[in-house]
Amino acid sequence: MLGTVIGAAIGGVVAVTAAPVALGAMGFTGTGIAAASIAAKMMSAAAIANGGGVAAGSLVATLQSVGVVGLSTSTNIILGTAGAAIGALL
Repeated sequence: MLGTVIGAAIGGVVAVTAAPVALGAMGFTGTGIAAASIAAKMMSAAAIANGGGVAAGSLVATLQSVGVVGLSTSTNIILGTAGAAIGALL
């Protein structure tokens, strides 16, 4: 029982903290998309597909928004819950 609680706590914390780190590593930063990053390649592909611009609400636009302002409270709750559930199973 105690192992399940500890696993859930660790899983929740890891899920909430890993998402912003992963986005930053991909190149979605607080100051914009990093040059020569995965994010830059995604933005280039999206712009080519859309005739020169990145569509509002697209995956690239959404991830860039998260990179700048962070995840919303509701998203953090969802990530934490999912991480806790997975951590409890391990």
